[in-house]
Amino acid sequence: MTAWEKASRVVDPEMPVLTLRDLGVLRDVREDDDTVVVTITPTYSGCPAMDEIRADLREALRGDKRVEIRTVLSPAWTTDWISEAGKAKLAAAGISPPGPAPRRPAGPIPLVLTRRTDIACPRCGHQTSEL
Repeated sequence: MTAWEKASRVVDPEMPVLTLRDLGVLRDVREDDDTVVVTITPTYSGCPAMDEIRADLREALRGDKRVEIRTVLSPAWTTDWISEAGKAKLAAAGISPPGPAPRRPAGPIPLVLTRRTDIACPRCGHQTSEL
């Protein structure tokens, strides 16, 4: 089994229905003669699960090679990186998967505090669920 395949099986410690690959946190896995380099992007820069994610990846890739884990913050993680399989797993677990992230120009992002009403029900898919 390749290092990519091993790393792809590591689950998210906060949401174990998803792998890091499903979630889009696992960005790249490269192997050379004596090192495996894994690139990950946290769902947000202060993610408290990152130490656990690194430890789980090291455990999954344990072997004869040295494991180097790089955390990359740019580009920032987006829900668009959740795979279709990941969205299906979320829905099966009763969690409404996110829709596409809004497209905004570069620069400051305005904070808008409103209630969303376009969230599909994770059970039946109805588009007019209430919060």
